[in-house]
Amino acid sequence: MRSWQKVAALAVVALGVQFYGLYRLMGPPTPPRFPNADKLEHLLGFGLPVFLILVTLNLRRRARGRAGLSGLAIAVVAAIFVAHAVLSEIIQHTLYVTRSGDPRDALADTIGVTLGVIGYLLVMRAYDRNRTRA
Repeated sequence: MRSWQKVAALAVVALGVQFYGLYRLMGPPTPPRFPNADKLEHLLGFGLPVFLILVTLNLRRRARGRAGLSGLAIAVVAAIFVAHAVLSEIIQHTLYVTRSGDPRDALADTIGVTLGVIGYLLVMRAYDRNRTRA
């Protein structure tokens, strides 16, 4: 199994956990584990999949002898996840009896997306630096 396939498998798991958290019938446990625990879950629930998907796409391109991801490709992935953040809160608010949409959750999701992109850029920069030294 190639490295990009291993990272892709992790991305699929992370997306599955994200979808479960966003679309399960009942919301987070009450009382929360600690103050604003759900915001941390939202941040991680969006940041980790974005990071893993960007790494997967980059490694796959490189395995095919191409350059890494363009800024446009990174922006498209980020935009899809930000749109999903907003849409998921609208869905929770309008279609679920036991859940409610929270703009602060969408904000935490968006911060997670941003951190996922930053993490990707930092890791790929370090990866490229190590490859040129070898």
